[in-house]
Amino acid sequence: MIRGIRGAITIDKNSRKEILAATGQLLSQMVKANQVAIDNLASIIFSVTADLNAEFPARAARALGWGSVPLLCTYEIAVPGSLKKCIRVLMHVNTQKRQRKIKHIYLRGAARLRKEFNS
Repeated sequence: MIRGIRGAITIDKNSRKEILAATGQLLSQMVKANQVAIDNLASIIFSVTADLNAEFPARAARALGWGSVPLLCTYEIAVPGSLKKCIRVLMHVNTQKRQRKIKHIYLRGAARLRKEFNS
């Protein structure tokens, strides 16, 4: 069975270093919180807000050694008033966990996106 694990994190400035560091932090916490074995990663979709273009967040996954995992980067819809400088992740994982047991991770300013996951 494949389940989706959501996550998001904000950064302070549009720099390669910040994008890679924040994405690496988010991915590591998503995997740890859900006890995901790397071999069980089916694919990952990354989206960034339009104000982030200094680096592909997928490079952080490659730096973690996830070179065989299919990765895709895209832009988030630019809804007026939406959160800025935000990296979002949708991780597809092969797991037997029930949907309600999945732990979605929202860090820094992104915690306001899904308050129900941060209580």
